[in-house]
Amino acid sequence: MSRLSPSGALIMNSSDRCSVYERITAEIIAAIEAGPGEIVMPWHHDGSLSSRPVNAVTGKAYRGINTLALWAASCGLKFETGLWATFKQWAELGAQVRKGERGSSIVFWKPLNPRAEEDSADCEGEARRSFVARGYCVFNADQVEGFEFPAASVLAESERDAAADRFVAALEIDIRYGESSAYYRPSTDTVHLPEFELFRDAASFYAVAIHECGHASGAKHRLDRDLMGRFGTATYAAEEICVELASGFVLADLGIAHHPRPDHASYIESWLDLLRDDSRAIFTAASKAQQIADWMWLQQANEKPPG
Repeated sequence: MSRLSPSGALIMNSSDRCSVYERITAEIIAAIEAGPGEIVMPWHHDGSLSSRPVNAVTGKAYRGINTLALWAASCGLKFETGLWATFKQWAELGAQVRKGERGSSIVFWKPLNPRAEEDSADCEGEARRSFVARGYCVFNADQVEGFEFPAASVLAESERDAAADRFVAALEIDIRYGESSAYYRPSTDTVHLPEFELFRDAASFYAVAIHECGHASGAKHRLDRDLMGRFGTATYAAEEICVELASGFVLADLGIAHHPRPDHASYIESWLDLLRDDSRAIFTAASKAQQIADWMWLQQANEKPPG
């Protein structure tokens, strides 16, 4: 049986955790399948202020699977803002969740050891044994009344490309231009890209560059992931999902649109097969994607991962 903590969060047993895995995975699959004829994932976005899900009270960005779960919820319900909070938190802000509105599920892992790190949304594997899962229900700002949006600072348009250039350069990954396609070659630890002017727009260039640098993050001397999967295998599909999610996370942080790539059509069925076969797969992928995004941010001078 589940039980409530003193703060009102739901402490879940193993069967409840399975239910959360299945529910969030089902929502993500539904979001992928929702657009007939369009290869659009929940993690594609327009780079606007609604792109990065943020807690309306703390100002902290959601991480890992919670980012993806809230993207999927926004995709299905057409929310125009990235601000979220619990029922109680909205009340603290003087706002009221409208009657009949349905919340969206997120999950956090609370450390059993008081000296351990704070709540995490991307705890995986053995680390979970020292954490207790807590489920929360959050509502988007579009679902409440009486909330006045704060004035938001946005990245100046004139600085956007320069900032992205600095971000990619700080990764110190060997990028070679002049190719007809984009790819990462593990044997030489090099990213290969077409020239900038061959992309349809700047956002597309940075999306592809960060995606391929995401693959490079898996090299043995970086994050050490299995990069040997062949196209069509579960290993290959898992790596592609991880890197796609990571690029979505980073591009949202940089304020750059993340649109579908033309080659997504060749990946979509293997992605869906992986998600249908294992409801935990998207949780693992989101955790690894957050690790990739964090690694990229840690390479930046005087910067730290958002959230």
